[in-house]
Amino acid sequence: MSIIVNDLTKVYGKQKALDNVSLSIGDGEIVGLLGPNGAGKSTMMKILTCFIPPTSGEAKVCGYDIFDNPMEIKKSVGYLSEQNPLYMDMYVREFLLFVAGVHKIERKLRRDRVEEIISLTGLEKEANKKIEALSKGYKQRVGIAQALIHDPKVLILDEPTTGLDPNQLVEIRNLIKQIGKTKTILLSTHIMQEVEAVCSRVIIINNGRLVADDETKHLAEGGSLEKTFREITANI
Repeated sequence: MSIIVNDLTKVYGKQKALDNVSLSIGDGEIVGLLGPNGAGKSTMMKILTCFIPPTSGEAKVCGYDIFDNPMEIKKSVGYLSEQNPLYMDMYVREFLLFVAGVHKIERKLRRDRVEEIISLTGLEKEANKKIEALSKGYKQRVGIAQALIHDPKVLILDEPTTGLDPNQLVEIRNLIKQIGKTKTILLSTHIMQEVEAVCSRVIIINNGRLVADDETKHLAEGGSLEKTFREITANI
């Protein structure tokens, strides 16, 4: 299993952002983490990437415990946060070389790896541009590229298509599906069409609790995934 979560809880003051969530994600799955804003999706991802600790419970990523081996998890996981923190005054290739250095990729291999990732993410024509000059869609590509630079086994994407136009949406979704052929992907979103387009399985969280976990096609039986989502969250 790429990800194993048992009874994970995160409390902020009097609010439970996560409430005894348990789940597992197998190698090579593309899983959609679906829920309304404030459901706990980003909190889950920040815990799995060791940015914040849980209040209670346990989790393992690529066999490493979040408490005992956080550095090994960070080596094994690529993460694109919702804010997509990029250095806007750097050039695309320059930025990716910098990230490769942060991940301690051997200097003699660094440039080849960067060129490989530029090709994979469709950034060839943008590689010599400043990041600040890119469209939102290409900035997202750079964000995905930096998450892939160290060849992680698991890719965690938090709202990767927010604010994109229709053409950019299709392009980024196709890129995610392509990457999913070789990596485990956990994709957070509140867009039902995104899950249907990209993911074979969907996990629904509402008010910090896991309320559904099934294959996308099963949850969409008898109607649309959006209809099922509304019915599930309305009954919680």
